[in-house]
Amino acid sequence: MKDKVRFDVAVAQIVKADKRFEPGGYQFLREALEHTIAKLRKDELLEHRQVSGPELLDGVVEHALSEFGSMAAAVLDSWGIRSGEDIGEMVFALIEAGAFGRSEDDSPADFHGVIDLRRRLLSPYRPSRPVLSPRRSGGSAEPPSRGNQPAKSSES
Repeated sequence: MKDKVRFDVAVAQIVKADKRFEPGGYQFLREALEHTIAKLRKDELLEHRQVSGPELLDGVVEHALSEFGSMAAAVLDSWGIRSGEDIGEMVFALIEAGAFGRSEDDSPADFHGVIDLRRRLLSPYRPSRPVLSPRRSGGSAEPPSRGNQPAKSSES
């Protein structure tokens, strides 16, 4: 087992070798892990246990939404984070660098196909019902056309 490495040192080594993810993304991941651990301890009254891949992904979504709101998907995207699989790759890069620990059961596959990260980050901000509904007469869901009419002037 590798000796524990300071987080910032591990991130510097990782981003020097692999430019896919920005340092800010790794810092966010660390904060999301801390958020997840705190939530699990509160919910389960457990002092210490490993966080599973799906639990961490849920924590990433919760933390991103609480920190960045409707901009969460854009912020994570700016760091190169576009999927749950990306989170898994970052976690295992941190494990390999010695900043995170792991159990024998942990695997990069724990992050594959678990969530659609972008959909989960955007879903709270999507309309809950159709914005445009088809006309009852069988028309399309397009907004009404004004044709070639200019906008009415407020001076009339």
